[in-house]
Amino acid sequence: MEERNIVITGTGAVTPLGTGTAAFWEGLVSGRCGIGEIEKFDVSALPIRWAGEVRDFNPKDYMPNPLVLDTTPFARYAIAAAVMAVEESGLDTDSDRVGVVMGTALHGMDYLAHVQQLQDETGKGGDPKLMTKYMGNMAAAQFAIRRGIRGPSLTVGTACSSGGDAVTMGALLVKSGMADAVVVMAGEGAICPPAILSLHKTRALSPLGESRPFSADRSGFVLGEGGGALVLETEAHAEKRCGRVLARLLGWGNNTDAFHPVSPRPDGAQAATCMRLALREAHLRPEDIGYINAHGTATLKGDEAEAAAICSVFGAEIPPVSSTKGATGHMMGAGGITELIACVKALETGLLPPNLGFTAADEACPLPLVTEPGRETKLKAAMSNAFGFGGQNSSLIVGRAE
Repeated sequence: MEERNIVITGTGAVTPLGTGTAAFWEGLVSGRCGIGEIEKFDVSALPIRWAGEVRDFNPKDYMPNPLVLDTTPFARYAIAAAVMAVEESGLDTDSDRVGVVMGTALHGMDYLAHVQQLQDETGKGGDPKLMTKYMGNMAAAQFAIRRGIRGPSLTVGTACSSGGDAVTMGALLVKSGMADAVVVMAGEGAICPPAILSLHKTRALSPLGESRPFSADRSGFVLGEGGGALVLETEAHAEKRCGRVLARLLGWGNNTDAFHPVSPRPDGAQAATCMRLALREAHLRPEDIGYINAHGTATLKGDEAEAAAICSVFGAEIPPVSSTKGATGHMMGAGGITELIACVKALETGLLPPNLGFTAADEACPLPLVTEPGRETKLKAAMSNAFGFGGQNSSLIVGRAE
């Protein structure tokens, strides 16, 4: 049977740190924070006023105006990122052998809230395009329509691990031979009053608008938004068309805690199993991993559980760890892809992004955190974790291009 090694040939990102992989990466390694007071709507009556918003983004730079009008932010961010990834890759998507996988946690929640508000205020409502603007699969569908993608099209909704699981689904499609290449995209645009109020009542959000992953003074996560995309293809397919390989997708793991709808298993046992599954798929040992981009949302229970899982897998030789959510906020489903892109760039540049917001060590999270911007190192493989409500666990491993 043919060995179908998987490579990454294109990336794209729309983030609170900037649009484009280069701007996103520069913001990360320079230690810049994209979290600020919300500008999308009036926050004076809300208990939480901060988020990682996407700013200075013009969707018309990446899609025609009719498509802008027919989509909502989560889809625009994902489609724009996918356009960037395909352009960098040089992949011809007009094919039965190219697929697309979309990841999103809350899809058009912000637009649904907007429509409901208008109805409450005016007594009138009804948008004939509500369903196609709200539904999670429409981002992939709209991109496929405009790019001639006629292979498999799937949408993954596994909460905050949606982006990571979308990459796994794309890898499985390529590995199985169902596609030679897959555009994996993710988007989230759910910064809206209903989401803020709901998460505030669960005490998940930081009341100070500060994301401090793994820090003793952490107080919850900060909502973020944006999009990310990757082009996955077989190594043979990339070589045949002379595509440039950015990194190799070596391993992936997926499982569930089977514990609680919101809280993770306190001992992190299933998260640890997920990382071991990724290592087994990659044929690597824990000591082969040179960097971990942690899920690290800055919630009390979540960070403790992930730290326990990492300690269980890596023992006394834990590689450098950082969560980039201190810079971007929690980009929900999109974060699983943008954080994997951070691993790709770390492999390429030898720089590690800092764990922004860290101020004080927590004995429950004994991890070797990257605290200074742009720490230099040499590594051959990196791991990215994404965990979500419902006990969803995702772990991905990428390796150097050569």
